[in-house]
Amino acid sequence: MNLLRTYILPRILQWALVIFVGISATFLIPRLSPRNPVDEMIGRMTAFASIDPHAVVSMRESATALFGLDGTLFDQYIRFWGRLLQGDLGVSFGNFPRKVSDIIAAGLPWSVGLLTTTIIISWTIGVFLGALAGYFHNRRWSQFLERFVVVVYPVPYLITALVLFIIFGAWLQIFPIMGGSRGEPALTWKYISTVLYFGFLPALSIVIGAIAFRFIMAKALTTTEIANDYVQYAELAAVPKRKIILFYVARNTMLPQVTDLALAFGAIFEGALITEILFAYPGLGFVLYNAIYNADYNIIMGIALLSIVGVATAMLIIDLLYPVLDPRVRLR
Repeated sequence: MNLLRTYILPRILQWALVIFVGISATFLIPRLSPRNPVDEMIGRMTAFASIDPHAVVSMRESATALFGLDGTLFDQYIRFWGRLLQGDLGVSFGNFPRKVSDIIAAGLPWSVGLLTTTIIISWTIGVFLGALAGYFHNRRWSQFLERFVVVVYPVPYLITALVLFIIFGAWLQIFPIMGGSRGEPALTWKYISTVLYFGFLPALSIVIGAIAFRFIMAKALTTTEIANDYVQYAELAAVPKRKIILFYVARNTMLPQVTDLALAFGAIFEGALITEILFAYPGLGFVLYNAIYNADYNIIMGIALLSIVGVATAMLIIDLLYPVLDPRVRLR
């Protein structure tokens, strides 16, 4: 009970407060935009046809009430929380009458599949190579690898994706440059192979920069850790280097890297915006881009809500697991 009261409960309350403030800000920020989604929808409907002005006024009033944009900002806020607690994210302004939950559900598996794979690959390779390069920092291969990563890391993520797009997609035409798969979805190798084929370039564009970042972080942590007395004592005691790296150095540098891993998983629900736009990949990032372009408040809020809950939950879980991962972290 003391553990629950002094450690677990305060963190759960903090988690709830972060989600409440984040969702409230997500509700307010789109409404500060000068663009009105109702006007956007009316403009698209009247762009190629002449409609009676009285009908336009009636349509605007109906759409305003339908989308929950009537009344004061406070009235909209109360209704928003009422719908949200019922699991209703409303309907899309730009894809009316599709529900926001259906649109997000269609893009979510693509982002989860792409980002989960790239996060695991980049974290594992980056941490492993960084730990080895940090421990064997005097070796030639370690110095070469560090120089290579230092050159790659500053390259903007957009440039990396654009270079891959031009070389392997547009020029050599080895990989497709748009879409997520080919054929009818099914749990067969024929369909899954097309998913891997279409997702290779988007995944590679994410993995390159992510490996470089995690390599630099792991190497810096390892270099600091090997200067401690216990590592030098273990080496003098002829403890196998593999054991020193895995059970001593890597374990003691794992806490910030596990935090980075948890945050990366929590951010999956916002999608990979630049990659998905560039490769027209049907994930949440591409959905979010279209929603911002069309001033689709409900989709923006729905994706932002998922991102807020995901990151906050990941931080809650890792915060509760800190004492398990590192005995130096006290519960009090």
